Amino acid sequence: GYINDYPTGRLLRDAKLYEIGAGTSEIRRWLIGREIMAEGV
Repeated sequence: GYINDYPTGRLLRDAKLYEIGAGTSEIRRWLIGREIMAEGV
């Protein structure tokens, strides 16, 4: 595991939790692309 006593350890832990909560980066890219296309940019 990561050592949470250091800022980098906390960042790595939080980044992984964010990925689990928000979906994979591929899904996020798909959602962002869909929003951009809906705006007609």
